[in-house]
Amino acid sequence: MSPETTRPAVTQDRVLGGRLVLCQPEKGHRVGHDAILLAAAVPRAARRLADFGAGVGSAGLAALLHVPQAEAVLIEIDPALADLAGRNVSANGLSERCAVVCADVLALARPGGPPLPAAESLDLVLANPPFNALDAHQTSPDAGRARAHMANADTLRDWATAAYRCLAPGGMLAMILRPEDLSPLLAALEGRFGAVRLLPVHPRPDAPAVRLIARAIKGRRTAPAILPGLILAEADGAPGARALAILRDGAALDMG
Repeated sequence: MSPETTRPAVTQDRVLGGRLVLCQPEKGHRVGHDAILLAAAVPRAARRLADFGAGVGSAGLAALLHVPQAEAVLIEIDPALADLAGRNVSANGLSERCAVVCADVLALARPGGPPLPAAESLDLVLANPPFNALDAHQTSPDAGRARAHMANADTLRDWATAAYRCLAPGGMLAMILRPEDLSPLLAALEGRFGAVRLLPVHPRPDAPAVRLIARAIKGRRTAPAILPGLILAEADGAPGARALAILRDGAALDMG
């Protein structure tokens, strides 16, 4: 059987109201709301950013659509996903503003690591780290899905440390994670980042948050702040107006 016939099936999908084209594996980890919400947290002043664990590039490319003056590096450890990210960069006409690096996040800005991103070269890092602790969840049989979803106790700390190496002083780390990861997140940021702003994301007005969007500033010591939450759907199941503006129309999240 030839390599061509064994290549995983790929679909071409559109998000952000059709403005962002994404090739992604038909099976396994698929792009969802998380990447678009994370991109919406990018400040409009951002100019040099990286997307850690970029997958097919959804969050980083959505951020470039939000901020036309910005440039990005997409970091993805899986060669097949990194290849799709490169195809998506080209398909969306962003080749002049975006590079793809196939590498482990932990190797960034270290001796022997990839040349991009260089140490203290960024003003923003986006990160959608693996969010399921290995000892609390059954690992998916799909290798790509498992890599995207599974973490050990050190993952948040390691990713925050890598972001610290890559960010210039005063640079921003933006993450999306589950509420149960709040305590390890704050521990991971301690001593490196401050001025943490946390935005809970609720599926309905009467439901607990299912995600947290967090932004933190390198070198700050300001105490954390919890912001009013984002409601994805009304009580009757209809999409919330604010959420629809973000997920479909590309509106920004106001996080101060």
